[in-house]
Amino acid sequence: MPIEVIDNAMESRFEVLVDGRVAGFAEYRLAPAKIVFTHTEVLPEFEGQGLASTLVKQALEMSGDTGLRVVPLCPYVASYIKRHPEYQGLVDESVGG
Repeated sequence: MPIEVIDNAMESRFEVLVDGRVAGFAEYRLAPAKIVFTHTEVLPEFEGQGLASTLVKQALEMSGDTGLRVVPLCPYVASYIKRHPEYQGLVDESVGG
Protein backbone atom coordinates (compact mmCIF):
# COMPACT_ATOMS: atom_id res chain seq x y z
CA MET A 1 0.00 0.00 0.00
CA PRO A 2 1.60 3.29 -1.10
CA ILE A 3 2.07 5.79 1.74
CA GLU A 4 2.73 9.46 1.03
CA VAL A 5 2.99 12.55 3.23
CA ILE A 6 2.01 15.89 1.72
CA ASP A 7 1.73 19.46 2.94
CA ASN A 8 -1.86 20.55 2.32
CA ALA A 9 -1.19 24.25 2.81
CA MET A 10 -4.78 25.17 1.94
CA GLU A 11 -5.94 23.23 5.03
CA SER A 12 -2.85 24.13 7.13
CA ARG A 13 -1.97 20.51 7.74
CA PHE A 14 0.34 17.74 6.70
CA GLU A 15 -1.58 14.69 5.54
CA VAL A 16 -0.58 11.05 5.35
CA LEU A 17 -2.17 9.34 2.38
CA VAL A 18 -2.66 5.59 2.03
CA ASP A 19 -3.53 4.52 -1.49
CA GLY A 20 -4.41 8.15 -2.18
CA ARG A 21 -6.84 8.42 0.76
CA VAL A 22 -6.28 10.74 3.72
CA ALA A 23 -5.48 8.47 6.66
CA GLY A 24 -4.37 11.13 9.12
CA PHE A 25 -3.12 14.67 9.52
CA ALA A 26 -0.97 17.00 11.60
CA GLU A 27 -2.51 20.47 11.84
CA TYR A 28 -0.30 23.52 12.08
CA ARG A 29 -0.27 27.29 12.23
CA LEU A 30 2.45 29.31 10.56
CA ALA A 31 4.09 32.15 12.44
CA PRO A 32 7.09 34.25 11.41
CA ALA A 33 9.91 31.70 10.89
CA LYS A 34 7.96 29.08 12.90
CA ILE A 35 5.53 26.24 12.41
CA VAL A 36 3.27 25.53 15.38
CA PHE A 37 1.97 21.95 15.44
CA THR A 38 -1.40 21.95 17.21
CA HIS A 39 -3.03 18.55 16.65
CA THR A 40 -2.23 15.16 15.13
CA GLU A 41 -4.83 12.54 14.31
CA VAL A 42 -4.98 9.20 12.50
CA LEU A 43 -8.42 8.06 11.37
CA PRO A 44 -9.66 5.01 13.33
CA GLU A 45 -9.57 2.60 10.39
CA PHE A 46 -5.84 3.36 9.91
CA GLU A 47 -4.71 3.21 13.56
CA GLY A 48 -1.99 0.81 14.64
CA GLN A 49 -0.03 0.97 11.38
CA GLY A 50 2.66 3.44 12.45
CA LEU A 51 1.20 6.17 10.28
CA ALA A 52 1.37 8.87 12.96
CA SER A 53 5.13 8.35 13.29
CA THR A 54 5.58 8.41 9.52
CA LEU A 55 3.48 11.56 9.29
CA VAL A 56 5.28 13.46 12.04
CA LYS A 57 8.74 12.39 10.87
CA GLN A 58 8.07 13.67 7.36
CA ALA A 59 6.35 16.84 8.63
CA LEU A 60 9.38 17.64 10.80
CA GLU A 61 11.79 16.97 7.95
CA MET A 62 9.80 19.12 5.51
CA SER A 63 9.57 21.92 8.08
CA GLY A 64 13.30 21.75 8.76
CA ASP A 65 14.07 21.77 5.03
CA THR A 66 12.25 25.10 4.72
CA GLY A 67 14.11 26.58 7.69
CA LEU A 68 11.10 26.81 9.99
CA ARG A 69 11.55 26.43 13.74
CA VAL A 70 9.14 23.93 15.29
CA VAL A 71 6.77 24.70 18.18
CA PRO A 72 5.35 21.33 19.29
CA LEU A 73 2.11 22.26 21.07
CA CYS A 74 0.61 18.94 19.96
CA PRO A 75 1.42 16.31 22.62
CA TYR A 76 2.13 13.66 19.99
CA VAL A 77 4.63 15.85 18.13
CA ALA A 78 6.32 16.80 21.41
CA SER A 79 6.51 13.14 22.42
CA TYR A 80 7.91 12.15 19.02
CA ILE A 81 10.67 14.76 19.31
CA LYS A 82 11.57 13.49 22.80
CA ARG A 83 11.82 9.92 21.46
CA HIS A 84 13.86 11.07 18.43
CA PRO A 85 16.43 13.59 19.70
CA GLU A 86 17.77 14.13 16.17
CA TYR A 87 14.80 16.49 15.71
CA GLN A 88 15.44 18.45 18.92
CA GLY A 89 17.51 20.97 16.93
CA LEU A 90 14.39 22.05 15.04
CA VAL A 91 12.52 23.11 18.19
CA ASP A 92 12.20 26.82 18.74
CA GLU A 93 14.53 27.76 21.61
CA SER A 94 11.82 29.76 23.38
CA VAL A 95 9.84 26.50 23.83
CA GLY A 96 12.65 24.56 25.45
CA GLY A 97 11.57 21.25 23.84
